[in-house]
Amino acid sequence: MSDSVRIADPGPLGLAGFGITTCILSLINAGVTSAEALGVVLGLALCYGGGAQLLAGMWEFRKGNTFGATAFTSYGAFWLAFYFIIKANPGAGMGVFLLFFGILTFYLWFGTFYLNKALFFVFLTLWVAFLLLALHGFGVMGSQAGGWIGFICGLLALYTSAATVLNATAGREVLPLGKPLRQAGA
Repeated sequence: MSDSVRIADPGPLGLAGFGITTCILSLINAGVTSAEALGVVLGLALCYGGGAQLLAGMWEFRKGNTFGATAFTSYGAFWLAFYFIIKANPGAGMGVFLLFFGILTFYLWFGTFYLNKALFFVFLTLWVAFLLLALHGFGVMGSQAGGWIGFICGLLALYTSAATVLNATAGREVLPLGKPLRQAGA
């Protein structure tokens, strides 16, 4: 493929895969949906949250987008790992798993300062959700607070996906994404 061939923005696909999978797992963590729905999450973790995000990450590499490549590939791998970890009944190790993805999310959150406010809020709520769910994994608290913050994060990811698709399709701003907090190079 020559360098002049353009590819579509893989970001909305990655955000949708992340958002839907996160929303459904978060509803279980919040206690809204029965834990028996975990089978749905595992299917999504393998195919949409994992597979589609991993593909989006690879396409972000092709576009030269370091942030998108790192984020989508990492969270795609998170969902794939989650599938296998849950199948193995992890016990106490889940807290460590979530804590380190929280650390990743924390530094990626700083990268969103140069992107748009929608992504800023996706990563802020994801970081808080990981922190709260890691505390749950360590037995410090229940999963409800992390579930609700995760659900908000998933909805924000879906909004950001929708805004990006609609804005690109319409050729104008239909749904706002918000200006970056900081200008690149500043």
